[in-house]
Amino acid sequence: MALKSTVFKAEVQVADLDRQHFGDHALTLARHPSETDERMMIRLLAFILYASPTLAFGRGLSTGDEADLWDIDATGSIERWIDVGLPDEKAVRRACGRAREVVVLSYGGRGADIWWQQNGGKLAALKNLRVLALTAADGQALAGLAVRSMRLQCTVQDGVIWLGDDRQHLELAPRILFAADSA
Repeated sequence: MALKSTVFKAEVQVADLDRQHFGDHALTLARHPSETDERMMIRLLAFILYASPTLAFGRGLSTGDEADLWDIDATGSIERWIDVGLPDEKAVRRACGRAREVVVLSYGGRGADIWWQQNGGKLAALKNLRVLALTAADGQALAGLAVRSMRLQCTVQDGVIWLGDDRQHLELAPRILFAADSA
């Protein structure tokens, strides 16, 4: 018998001063049985960083041809494709061919650094790519926020993220490994 996803609910108040996006979002996250709390919370962080009325979670780990999150416009065009983790270089290229903008939010500390060293040169030619990295400590701290029913507040300013609930607060500053618009 196959294991089922675990459902998490998150009420998130976002004040993104960098993008001038302010909103309350009621989200449902399905955590695949093979997904960790860390990865699920990084998907939630990716939502927070790019929140919009049309941003949605993809179908998950078992669906390789979908983004972890994507923003699809009314015509069906993919405006933004977001992958979390260390995706295959070919998958990133395919995503860049399908979407106006592609974001990779990598994590895992040294593993993410090695992934970028191996793939950065090949991906640097992609004009619609942005790659961010979280430290291993950031990922672990995010995992500590994971509970089945979350009420989170988040402020983003100058690339720094303050995220917390009534128990704890985190300060995160994802490192920009590559941004085509500033390359």
